[in-house]
Amino acid sequence: MPTIYVDADACPVKNEVYRVAERLGLQVKVVANASMFVPTNESIELIIVGNAIDAADDWIVEHAGPNDIVVGDDIPLASRALKKGAFVLTPKGHEHTHESIGAALATREIMSHLREHGTMGGGPAPFQAKDRSRFLQRLDVLARRALQG
Repeated sequence: MPTIYVDADACPVKNEVYRVAERLGLQVKVVANASMFVPTNESIELIIVGNAIDAADDWIVEHAGPNDIVVGDDIPLASRALKKGAFVLTPKGHEHTHESIGAALATREIMSHLREHGTMGGGPAPFQAKDRSRFLQRLDVLARRALQG
């Protein structure tokens, strides 16, 4: 049975994950650096990994496998999870694939370089209602695909 792994510390769509998982009978692993509220439900488990850099990412990659779904914004995590055969979805509803991850990693590197040199500032656009809607739609599609194997 596929499992949904959530890189949870800054994830704005945890409640949406819980709803889709409950409807489809999927397990959810909420991976975080600190304790947080998760619904009392036998299919949802909170895993606290501590404050080490990339501890949540490392735990997710160690446990995720083919047909699992990883939810998170971290592009290196996405790349590592794809190599394990997992589906990867950002909270804004963008699916990372083997075909798109190289460009995402390159763009991340360029943007980091530009920020370091003061050429570019700011961060990602604010999370909006349309992002939540897109996420729900894409998660439903990916979950059904994962269930089909």
